Amino acid sequence: MNLRMAAYLTAAATAVSAFSRPAASFAARRCRAAAAVAIPRSRSVASAGSGAPSRLFSSPPAVAAADEASEVIAEDAAAAEGAELSSLNSPFLKTMRDRGFLFQCTNLSELDALLTDAEGKGEAVGAYLGFDATADSLHVGSLLQIMILRHLQKSGHRPIVLVGGGTSKVGDPTGKDESRVMLTDEIIRKNTDGISRVFEKFLSFGESNPADAVMVNNDDWLGSLKYLQFLRDYGTHFTINRMMSFESVKQRLTREAPFSFLEFNYMILQAYDFLELHRRHGARLQLGGSDQWGNMISGVELGRRVDRVQLFALTAPLVTTSDGKKMGKTANGAVWLNADRLSEYDYWQFWRNTDDGDMGQFLKLFTELLLEEIETMERWTGADVNKAKVVLADEATALFHGRECLKAIHDTVDSVFKGAKGAGALTEGLNRIFVSPDEVAEGVKFLDLFVKLGLASSKKEARRLIQGGGARLGDEKIADENAVLDTNGLATC
Repeated sequence: MNLRMAAYLTAAATAVSAFSRPAASFAARRCRAAAAVAIPRSRSVASAGSGAPSRLFSSPPAVAAADEASEVIAEDAAAAEGAELSSLNSPFLKTMRDRGFLFQCTNLSELDALLTDAEGKGEAVGAYLGFDATADSLHVGSLLQIMILRHLQKSGHRPIVLVGGGTSKVGDPTGKDESRVMLTDEIIRKNTDGISRVFEKFLSFGESNPADAVMVNNDDWLGSLKYLQFLRDYGTHFTINRMMSFESVKQRLTREAPFSFLEFNYMILQAYDFLELHRRHGARLQLGGSDQWGNMISGVELGRRVDRVQLFALTAPLVTTSDGKKMGKTANGAVWLNADRLSEYDYWQFWRNTDDGDMGQFLKLFTELLLEEIETMERWTGADVNKAKVVLADEATALFHGRECLKAIHDTVDSVFKGAKGAGALTEGLNRIFVSPDEVAEGVKFLDLFVKLGLASSKKEARRLIQGGGARLGDEKIADENAVLDTNGLATC
């Protein structure tokens, strides 16, 4: 083994720990990054022993000779990662590991020691997660992050919910093909109020307990920044070279839409948020999705450079369904969390319609059932798989809307899908619209009704529904895509 490889092993051991599931594939990625530390032209973020993370997810080494050594390092790295993961003591980190939330983490052993020490003293470590106010409701894709905050609080630590009233004025470019639509201050305030409501369903807020959650808005400090002073104080800690190396930036630059200077500043503001939250609320840990890794590392590094404090970053994987699609999207659009955007029944149906291949993963991520129970259900086959999906739907819905809503949902399901008596009295969970007598007299196209009811996202999709035999009026199949609902049709319902 040459000196460059030896230098990599020393730096990697002291600079950062990063994990994903499965560990073996992650180890291979880690080893391919060896040359990024060893080769002078691709420098790490911090020197070995500094305690700051190095960015190990660089491009594959340009030097072919490193490939052979990488295979040896891969086995050692996988063994080291497995040992570190198995030796965790913090209940929070154990939960993240066992339920599939843990993807990447800076200085994992030191974070474990910090959390464990605080738990032993009855103290709480502050950890934050940010949510930009780009809509008046969060959607189910944000639920993974909310569940992380819930597990954090149940482990005795303090969740800090950061609402991005300030950063929403810029717009996060991560994963976007083009610039976000510029929002007015009035819309941002409305959206901020809308998304804030959902957190009370999952977290306990207050000031009497060290683990009580707190909600803050980054417009409180970003809105009053003085541009020149901010550049002088913090601009020197960010380099264009490194910012250009982030995957989110690379991906945007390959697309046709221009990447504005406004959006380019987003990562600086996110890093500054971490510094301010540490100063104001004692935050030591930032949580987020793996697509935010570069921005989060910038915040960790800024805290080390400016306040000489060790901060940490932990990411969760981006959840996709078994067919490779982004979790939380359906043919009818986003699955919203606010009840005024999506009924309890439709929320339950979203989980009930989970693909067989996603059932076990979703039970671990989006319910609080014991892992032993989930492992048992993962072994179920045949018709029992549908029973497991009902359990998933019940538990996920009860966690959000309360268990008392389940009876009405089950009654509605029985009346619609099992032909129960008195169906008309048991459909309060279903979407409904109202049409005037004049509209009925003239006749309302079923295509329009299906779209208005949310049963189809467009008339084209409604036509496919009818052509496929999936549309009915009462017990009668609708065969004509141009058919209308009129007084005769209502009389047969």
